[in-house]
Parts: sequence; structure tokens; C-alpha cells
Amino acid sequence: MSTHHISTLPTLLSVAGALLVLTFLTVAVTWINIPEPFNVIVAIAIAIVKAAIVAMFFMNLYWDSKFNTIVFLLSILFLTIFVSITLLDTLFRDAGLPIY
Repeated sequence: MSTHHISTLPTLLSVAGALLVLTFLTVAVTWINIPEPFNVIVAIAIAIVKAAIVAMFFMNLYWDSKFNTIVFLLSILFLTIFVSITLLDTLFRDAGLPIY
């Protein structure tokens, strides 16, 4: 059993700085004229990097057992699959009866 890891102040400040820079980058992307589908892809990519940083350092997955990292990644994968199946159902559904 591994011991509990306590993050140092420089590590936490570095992570906070990285999150602030990525937040500024997210806002800066809106100032650049990126074509329609790619601006969302860039914003989601930046959000994924920020979420990975939070998961690694604030949730201590970086220092924890790799099994916990695998369980976390599998939970994200299953959430993505379930949301995709739900979207496939709702996006291609008939309009149904009009509501009066």
C-alpha cells in the first residue's frame, strides 16, 4: 500500500499557473478567426488538457497507483460511449406529433 502524497507548494503553484495560462489560451482562441467546427475542437482540446492536469495533480493520480488511472480513464470512456449512444438516439429521432 502506498503512502499518501502531499503536493509541494511549488508544484501546486506550477499547476495553478498552467491552468491560468490554458484559461487565457481558451479565451484567446475566441479572438482568432478559426473556421466553425475547428474552434470547438480547439476549445475541447484545451479543456481536455486542463482536465488531465487537474486529474493528475489535484486528484493525485500522477503519484497514485496506475490501476486508479486506468479505472479513471475507463470511466471517462464509458461516459463518452453512453453520451454518444444517447445523442445518436436523440439526433435521429422523428419530430413526433406537433404540440398545440
